[in-house]
Amino acid sequence: MKITDIRTTIVKGNFEWTLVKVYTDENINGLGESYWGAGVVEVIERLKRSLIGENPLNVERLYQKMYRGCIPIGSIAGTVVTAISGIEIALWDILGKKLDCPVYTLLGGEYRRKIKVYADCGSPPDGDPESYVKRVKKVIEMGYKAVKIDINPISSRNARDPYNRRITSNDIEHMVKVVETVREAIGDEIDLAVDCHWQFTPSDAIKLANKLEAYDLMWMEDPIPPENVDALVKVSRKTNIPICTGENLYTRYGFKDIIEKQAVDVVSPDIPRAGGLSECKKIADMADLYYILFAPHNVSTPIGTIASAHVCAAVPNFLVIEFHSVEVPWWSAIVKGYSEVIRDGYIELKDKPGLGLELNREVVEKHLKEGEELFP
Repeated sequence: MKITDIRTTIVKGNFEWTLVKVYTDENINGLGESYWGAGVVEVIERLKRSLIGENPLNVERLYQKMYRGCIPIGSIAGTVVTAISGIEIALWDILGKKLDCPVYTLLGGEYRRKIKVYADCGSPPDGDPESYVKRVKKVIEMGYKAVKIDINPISSRNARDPYNRRITSNDIEHMVKVVETVREAIGDEIDLAVDCHWQFTPSDAIKLANKLEAYDLMWMEDPIPPENVDALVKVSRKTNIPICTGENLYTRYGFKDIIEKQAVDVVSPDIPRAGGLSECKKIADMADLYYILFAPHNVSTPIGTIASAHVCAAVPNFLVIEFHSVEVPWWSAIVKGYSEVIRDGYIELKDKPGLGLELNREVVEKHLKEGEELFP
């Protein structure tokens, strides 16, 4: 079996999703997805030249070939790793189809096939606590048992320096009021997380976290910028709320210090961005050495989402995976093989070869980015 071509297509949803297809001479082709962003398609085209004629079943070796071959243009992180991720996912799909088994079996077998999903509810423009409640209740009515809200934009309600990351007492008071109102509205049975989007100083993050401890949060995400691991350790040590980070980190090397210093309680790599299926399973396994939970960040189509769910099925420390497209009514229809990709807050993986899905070309063609053509 040999790789004959690699193509991409960009679909316009709430993000510009980059779909990847790897073709072989046996007509066993694989679907993948790379995290959206500038330059990804161009890097995939560069990678294609080194993969034509290769055996797609050698997934790990081809990952290393791509990774090492791109060192001169920056394969440690960023767009290069994102491009590699999409191709790697498609290679696993081919391997599963060739061997007639699901990808989660190839990754070591299942701990679970029912994958819990949380709905990202963002934040309402007015920042009003009751507006948050309306958003959260909407997804709970759809069956979700876990939700996340963004609390970082609230700090813009008051005049503050946009660069020094300090927040006022009024900001903190309002954030606490939002969380309190949402928790009272949804009760104790729904998991609730908050996202801070790297906005605060360590001291303010600690102050806020201490005031939020009464509301039984699933986690507090990215309270400070991700570059300084020791500062994140400081925050984690000063609160009982689980701290989560990882969407801006790449490969197991990017997670090494975070995990070894036990700077967080939950790691959240974005699998179509951070290195793909095998690399993110290695991240989960590293985290499990320290009893750190694994909760992938996810803003993908059903292709990237279900691919990520295969990793979630195959690691012991999985907690929950993100869904970020509640406002896209045709999201599930992008693929065939699932009448609903997410049902009652869970993805139930199929016992089918590869990723267990195929593209719904009719739906995708209606939502292509302007100027794009759907690959064959």
